[in-house]
Amino acid sequence: MKRALPREIDRLYGAFLRLKSLDECKRFFRDLLTETEIHEFAQRWKAAQMLEAHIPYKAIERETGLSSRTIARVQRWMKHGRGGYSLMLRRMRSSP
Repeated sequence: MKRALPREIDRLYGAFLRLKSLDECKRFFRDLLTETEIHEFAQRWKAAQMLEAHIPYKAIERETGLSSRTIARVQRWMKHGRGGYSLMLRRMRSSP
C-alpha cells in the first residue's frame, strides 16, 4: 500500500473535526474502518483508561484481549507520545 501524503492525512483529520454528533462519528468511522479496526481502537482506548487507573497488564489483557506488547505500546505512547492520550483522558474526566 502506498503511504498517504501529509496533506491527505491532514484532510482526514479535518474530516474528523467536522463530525457534529456521536451518530455522525459512528457512521463515518463504520464506513471508513472495518469492524475489526473499530474494535481494536476501542480496546486500545480502554487499555489507556485502565493504565491511567493503574490496573495491571494481566487484568488489561484479560479484559481487552490485547497482547501485553500492544498494552506496552499504548503505555509508551501515553508517557512519550504527543500527548493525545493524556489530552483525551483529561477531557473525558472533565465531561459529564
